Amino acid sequence: MIDLTALDREGAAALLRFYRDIGVETLVAESPFDRFAQSQAEFSQPKPTPPPQVERARPAPVVAPKPPAAPRTPMPVKPAAALSHDAATASAREQAASAQTLDELRERLAAFDGCALKNSATQLVFADGAPEARVMLIGEGPGADEDRIGRPFVGRAGQLLDKMLAAIGLDRTKVYIANVVPWRPPGNRTPTPQELALCLPFVRRQIELVAPDFLVLLGACAAQTVLDEKEGIMRLRGHWRDYACGGKTIRALPMLHPAYLLRAPLKKAEAWRDLRALKKAMDHAGSF
Repeated sequence: MIDLTALDREGAAALLRFYRDIGVETLVAESPFDRFAQSQAEFSQPKPTPPPQVERARPAPVVAPKPPAAPRTPMPVKPAAALSHDAATASAREQAASAQTLDELRERLAAFDGCALKNSATQLVFADGAPEARVMLIGEGPGADEDRIGRPFVGRAGQLLDKMLAAIGLDRTKVYIANVVPWRPPGNRTPTPQELALCLPFVRRQIELVAPDFLVLLGACAAQTVLDEKEGIMRLRGHWRDYACGGKTIRALPMLHPAYLLRAPLKKAEAWRDLRALKKAMDHAGSF
């Protein structure tokens, strides 16, 4: 039997490694020990009563202060509804009829807010030339150059128009030039029927105040709007019409628009025939 008290640290460690290597897992005491009896005794003993649990007082929940109520924003006031198309057209007629001079007509047109084209245009393009002229030319509407400068027919189409007039002995000091729409449509698009109807009272009054002997309508838009026609410009051009205006009958001649002639130069021959017809009528009237 090994005297365990005689073992030093290294010897005890070597002995434990030996027991581990041979599979010893439990050390047995020198005298027997009844573990069954011990378990029975532990089982028969009453279990101690656990001390009563004292319920701890729970801390009051921390309530975050409510943020101050935001001031109530008043409901936005809706702007007054825009005039209906009929009301705007009636207003245009009233404003145009009240103008007694071209300067008054220009002022009323500049103050007229019924046509939305005014909101996107740079400025009003009212007219150019001589108000007392016997020939009045009306085009469709301003382009980019006209919108920037404020005068009708000053771009490429206007330069061609000047050459056309010069071919029959006219220039801007002898004619009066306007458009059916005095504000540039966005992107140079064709004016809508609603926009034309809103501007027509001003155009009609402009013709009345100028009171020309001859009216030249350049392009389909001008011819159809002023003459209340539905046919295309190829059918209308070159044919004289009578335009009743303030108790006076004015001879009106639809012609091809100079901008169209720039895109279709072969049509200049037809435009030249129309110019010769205008020149013949002017010479016959003896007003020039």
